[in-house]
Amino acid sequence: MHIALIGATGFVGSAVLPELLQRGHRVTVLARTPSKIAARDGLTVVQADVQDAAQVAAAVQGADAVVSAYNPGWTAPDLYDQFLRGFDAICAGVQAAGVRRLLVVGGAGSLYVAPGVQLVDTPQFPAEWKAGALAARDALNRIRTLDGLDWTFLSPPILLQPGERTGQYRVGQDAPLMNGEQPGSISVADLAVAMTDELEQPRHLRQRFTVAN
Repeated sequence: MHIALIGATGFVGSAVLPELLQRGHRVTVLARTPSKIAARDGLTVVQADVQDAAQVAAAVQGADAVVSAYNPGWTAPDLYDQFLRGFDAICAGVQAAGVRRLLVVGGAGSLYVAPGVQLVDTPQFPAEWKAGALAARDALNRIRTLDGLDWTFLSPPILLQPGERTGQYRVGQDAPLMNGEQPGSISVADLAVAMTDELEQPRHLRQRFTVAN
């Protein structure tokens, strides 16, 4: 397939890019600074500001699917506003380009830890992650209202960390996956496997899902 990837220099996106390429997909990366992306077979890099819907639309034109691992940066002082501004522009640009398939990586904060209680609203949720988690939750609520997109929203498990690629993972829906009494975890490499599997064989169209090892 021809996949357009947003956020290829971030923690998740930098794992997704090699996973897509090694499976033989053609990848167009949208980057604010293309020089940060090393040249590779099957890879095209396009300069684009993903907070500009018109630039997104031009860059993703002709793609079979768009993957968004967009995050303006956890230290951004206006992280909440920037996250949603980018998210809205990405959705609008994808729709304007006529691409139906959109896979978005969100956060674990919107997973339900009890009936009616999302992780981000619990007292123990880390303050430094809260703005991004709230933005990702609102992004999920917004994408659920959009017509004309075959979207999927992937929430990582509570623990997302560096590690080896095993190719193995469990799948859940709206609650965090656990390892007994401990939160579930996954390596970012295996998260990339789950994302690419979903692109190749969609099982969660217009749904949110989560994964863990």
